[in-house]
Amino acid sequence: MAKKVYIETYGCQMNVNDTEVIFSILGKEGYERTEDISQADVIMANTCSVRDNAEQRIWGRVEQFNAHKKARPGTLVGILGCMAERLKDELLDTGKVDIVSGPDAYRTLPKLLADASEGHPQINVLLSREETYGDISPVRIDKNGVSAFISIMRGCNNVCSYCVVPYTRGVERSRDYHTIVREACDCFEKGYREITLLGQNVDSYSFEDVNFAKLLAMVAEVSPLLRIRFSTSHPKDISDEVIETMASYPNICHHIHLPVQSGNNRILEKMRRRYTREWYLGRVAKIRELMPDCGLSTDAIVGFCSESEAEFEDTLSLFEQVAFDSAFMFYYSERPGTLASRNYPDDVSIEDKTRRLNKLIELQNKLSLQSNKKDIGKEFEVLVEGPSKKSADQLCGRAGNNKMCVWTDSTHKPGDYVHVRVKDCSSATLLCEEITL
Repeated sequence: MAKKVYIETYGCQMNVNDTEVIFSILGKEGYERTEDISQADVIMANTCSVRDNAEQRIWGRVEQFNAHKKARPGTLVGILGCMAERLKDELLDTGKVDIVSGPDAYRTLPKLLADASEGHPQINVLLSREETYGDISPVRIDKNGVSAFISIMRGCNNVCSYCVVPYTRGVERSRDYHTIVREACDCFEKGYREITLLGQNVDSYSFEDVNFAKLLAMVAEVSPLLRIRFSTSHPKDISDEVIETMASYPNICHHIHLPVQSGNNRILEKMRRRYTREWYLGRVAKIRELMPDCGLSTDAIVGFCSESEAEFEDTLSLFEQVAFDSAFMFYYSERPGTLASRNYPDDVSIEDKTRRLNKLIELQNKLSLQSNKKDIGKEFEVLVEGPSKKSADQLCGRAGNNKMCVWTDSTHKPGDYVHVRVKDCSSATLLCEEITL
């Protein structure tokens, strides 16, 4: 009988795509995917190290995985991804993990599993300057069969002072654009109607003479019925050419996630973001000049090393000036091994961090509601994702600006395009009615 593999995925969209790659690699060796952990012969977690609480959650899951292992002797436990890369021997030293594999070592998982089944814990955390998994067809785990992730590059060269990613995912390398376009075509032929191009910094994509703007156009031309999204852009690298390409293709969604992190220039320099507040606002102005309807979301960190109250207020004022549609907001969590951890004391109190974060969240909730209220009466084309969480009589899906829409519907199915008109809203959702054009 084929051995069954259960994988839990944490963190970013890149990890979701990596899990799909892992299922493909293991599937070719006869392993079967299962969503029932009690039936698994192999239990693994694909992990994130961006914040400490993400790692703490995994330590708790290791204990729970071992409870399953005791109930089913011979089960193997593996920790994959960024936490595996960062903590390496610490995980094996617990005696509760059989396999530790970094993000560039997934091709070796079949051998690691075979050797671990002989009672010898295995580790491979070698980082690569070439690995992109570009020749592997991922096993899609999206349940509605509508949206797919395609990794266009791996690693990061920016080395922001707070960020662990360059140490856990290695140097930046771009994937052959031929394989990306081929994978997009395959997704469309299999019924997917939306793909998200993924990279730590998609704007620095470069393979031969193809940059990110050219790649966007190539993928958009697969079919006008295939929606294109991407994540994540870096403010220092997003070019006029990328913005112009987005404006030129109706099926490239008008939404950009543009992490600002801070609204203060001294803090931005200390973070090694390599742009200023003024540069960031200039990019926003260009986006809105060419795409007035473009949705904008961001990331922000409050309480970074030595941040003063006045410097935090600069972040608040930037949020108000840009009026983001949504944001992911966190207080600074020191990550061992980063430039910040080696050079700057984590000297903002947890009380101040928490207060600042709550204040920023309160502001963003107000901005999100204001943004959604402006959409009342507008019409959008929405890609159906599935039933809404609150009612089986309603469907949900995202407009091109990435806002979630909900409406009463008993005729359409996931993957259909539906035209809706916004009737009302909350800070998180547009409440709509279906219309016929």
